[in-house]
Amino acid sequence: MTPHKPDPVIHVIDDEAPFRRSLIFLLESVGWTACEHESAESFLAAPPSLHAGGGCLVLDIRMPRISGLELQRRLAAIDSPWPIIFMTGHGDVDLAVQAMKDGAVDFLQKPFKDQAFLDTIERAVELSRTRQQASRRRGEARALLTCLSPREMEVARLLALGLSNKEIGRDLAISDNTVHVHRQHVMEKTGTGSAAELARLILRADPAGLDG
Repeated sequence: MTPHKPDPVIHVIDDEAPFRRSLIFLLESVGWTACEHESAESFLAAPPSLHAGGGCLVLDIRMPRISGLELQRRLAAIDSPWPIIFMTGHGDVDLAVQAMKDGAVDFLQKPFKDQAFLDTIERAVELSRTRQQASRRRGEARALLTCLSPREMEVARLLALGLSNKEIGRDLAISDNTVHVHRQHVMEKTGTGSAAELARLILRADPAGLDG
């Protein structure tokens, strides 16, 4: 029997109760699991983790005290994985464009069509799952690389940059034979079979891992 995948959760954050509840009703009517928050503060009081099913945040761009944009900034500061959809009133398009530049998935101008809203939710949830998969792969790559000693990591990085054993030996002031031994250990510990695979692993762990 195939295990049931967790359902994604949509969090709607809007200070207008009737509008917020209408969105919750719409989401639940088509099978989404949805939670409502009357303010950014109430969301931040007990911020939920993005679980295995994925999900997204739907934010009003203008709210008292902590605005949607400020909430976006705070979440970005802690590297939050939640995809964000903004809802804007007339005249807020410039703010929404800034939100998009800062990483929002999309913005919807009120009043918007139900189907446009649901389509955007679908897109954001898929993005959350993609981010989770990338995060999982990044974690796995980092775990493999932490098995390397500092010297093996130096050798691994130079191998990934395409240097030969002789060039690595010269750079690190060690013998070719020592480089060969380190190279074998690196390949065994990381499960890689070539410099190209090693480069992919290092870049998966850290996109800047081969810079400088």
